[in-house]
Amino acid sequence: MSDQINRLLSIMARLRDPETGCDWDRAQDFASIAPYTIEEAYEVADAIARADMKELREELGDLLLQVVFHARMAEEAGHFAFADVARAICDKMDARHPHIFAGEVQIDRETRWEAMKAAERAAKGATGAMDGIAAALPALLRAEKLQKRAARDGFDWPDTTGPAQKLAEEAAELASAPADKIAEEAGDMLFAAVNLVRAHGISAEEALRAANAKFERRYRAMEALNGGSIAGLDLDAQERLWQQVKATES
Repeated sequence: MSDQINRLLSIMARLRDPETGCDWDRAQDFASIAPYTIEEAYEVADAIARADMKELREELGDLLLQVVFHARMAEEAGHFAFADVARAICDKMDARHPHIFAGEVQIDRETRWEAMKAAERAAKGATGAMDGIAAALPALLRAEKLQKRAARDGFDWPDTTGPAQKLAEEAAELASAPADKIAEEAGDMLFAAVNLVRAHGISAEEALRAANAKFERRYRAMEALNGGSIAGLDLDAQERLWQQVKATES
């Protein structure tokens, strides 16, 4: 294991060598690599969703490469190295699981976890409940995290009735919004939809990912039924194909 990690670190060092390295790799910085890091994380999630273990192995390697890439750039700038990254996460896991690693008595897991997370945020200078929620998160996931933080302070509906009414209210406001307010009202409606989904105990990100997959599957089936494309059909004909595909899934 350590031999392969060291091999990967050595490969990245050679790619980044200022004299003999790869031109593309040497030209990158944290900002230019960040989108690839996000993309690789999603490809890992996709392989898991498809239960493709061969693909998962490869995608985890691609994601690990991203960690090594960032760590190498940080080392070159004198900030930290890969070993510091590994040490930091090891220390964090030790601290978060004292009942496993320090022999402490187990208490309510959720209570312990939230207390530790709050302490970590405070140590990083957080002053409010919303601090520490990464702005680069997918919008649906970030909305859910913002709502959960607010709910910890009691700013939440007791059941699904309130969120459902709020969603209907926001949809009505979008329908009647002037042109310069449509985007804002659309955002409010989506935020309300996330809140309603969360109230049902469902992850909005996972629910929408599943809906995307279902739509893509059905659309491909429609194309297959019509010889490969539905572009030349009118809307009524397309709807008939859609209903036909739906009927085969029921």
